[in-house]
Amino acid sequence: MLKIGLTGGIGTGKSIVAEVFKLLGIPVYVSDKEAKRLMIESDEIRTRLIDRFGADVYFENKTLNRKHLSDIIFNNPKALQDINAIVHPVVRNDFQSWSENQQSPYVIQESAILFDTGLYKNFDKIICVTASEEIRIKRVMERDGVDANAVMERMKNQLDENVKIEKSDFVIYNNSDLILPQIMNIHEELSGC
Repeated sequence: MLKIGLTGGIGTGKSIVAEVFKLLGIPVYVSDKEAKRLMIESDEIRTRLIDRFGADVYFENKTLNRKHLSDIIFNNPKALQDINAIVHPVVRNDFQSWSENQQSPYVIQESAILFDTGLYKNFDKIICVTASEEIRIKRVMERDGVDANAVMERMKNQLDENVKIEKSDFVIYNNSDLILPQIMNIHEELSGC
């Protein structure tokens, strides 16, 4: 079974692309969602986060205090690196276990930071979803109710789109292009491998 990475910057539409693959019967592991789950369920993550950042990162009922954690990492790249170093290996192992239980010609792991973290090395192929900066900013403003400056600040913290495109095996252009034919071409190629 092939392991496929699905990536793209904020506002590119990678979640929509992931949903289309699910409709085609392809199992999709959404890294952000699973990381949030594991930050609550994993004793290893909980212990290490508390050791590094203090007991206040969790409430008494063992749910993550997201606001407190956000305050810690805001403008603190070292704290963010530490969190990633704690969470990402557990997510990687969880994806591996999850993959082994799937029945499909290929599985997809969706993650915005495949290239930033070196995770891309674990995949047979990479799909990048991209869109123009103008469209991405507009989408995120509408989705999150923020202004353009806030979106551009987030975009500055992500790897350049051109680097992602260059390193990917497949690119889905989600501007005014129709994405379904692009997805179907990729699906047919991956299903035939």
